[in-house]
Amino acid sequence: MKENTFESIKRIDENGREYWSSRELAKVLEYADYRKFLNVTDKAKVACENSGEVIHNHFVHTDEMVPIGSGAERPVDTIFLSRYACYLIVQNSDPTKVVVAKGQTYFAIQTHRQEKADNLIEDHNRVFLREEMKKHNTSLIQTASQAGVESFAIFQNAGYKGLYGGRTMQDIHTKKKLKKSQKILDHMNSEELAANLFRATQTDAKIKRENIRGQGSANLAHYEVGQKVRATIANLGGTMPEELPTPDAIGKAQTRIKKAQGVKKLGKGKGTL
Repeated sequence: MKENTFESIKRIDENGREYWSSRELAKVLEYADYRKFLNVTDKAKVACENSGEVIHNHFVHTDEMVPIGSGAERPVDTIFLSRYACYLIVQNSDPTKVVVAKGQTYFAIQTHRQEKADNLIEDHNRVFLREEMKKHNTSLIQTASQAGVESFAIFQNAGYKGLYGGRTMQDIHTKKKLKKSQKILDHMNSEELAANLFRATQTDAKIKRENIRGQGSANLAHYEVGQKVRATIANLGGTMPEELPTPDAIGKAQTRIKKAQGVKKLGKGKGTL
């Protein structure tokens, strides 16, 4: 059996996302009894949950219409599987089957490639948002200065305390286990940077809109905006910013992007003499 058999049964939905049918995957993996395949699927779900993933993001139960002859169809219970779900299934399948071993290789390679692509997208998002933070922090400081703020450290700390549930900049720095020379904004993922960007832009707008004046009033405005951003995250069921993972330095993300761009250019430069 060719290794690209798994690629040939891949489907693409209306949003361009790939998925596999459990019925087709069971046949390819040589499960004559679909119920035995479902036992393997159950183990894969447990592994999915234990890895911190949401099961229904990778295993979607549906009634799929299949032909039964003479143009008629009937619904059968099917599970639409993500690439990661397929990877977990083949990892829990009978390893003595040659096709299972090939499936393990195929989905391991493809999952690794997808992870690299996702990580590169995150790097791009982080670099973009970090640059936006620099621009909007500069604008916020100018606005605060015009409002009469003299201690920008206290002013900035007020915004962080609102967004981070009372935690100061130093508290955040300590929680991220950063060195004294490292900046907290350089060690935020795109989700955390986006929350802070919203805090900065909305505080800037609020001070201008309400013509806020004085250190104390500006501090309070920054704190209240941070609180409201935090409340919005909570209402959406999101992760609080202080609980988000701490990535490596933004400089390393920039290096990875440049390296990927270099490889891409090198690939384009290849040709026949």
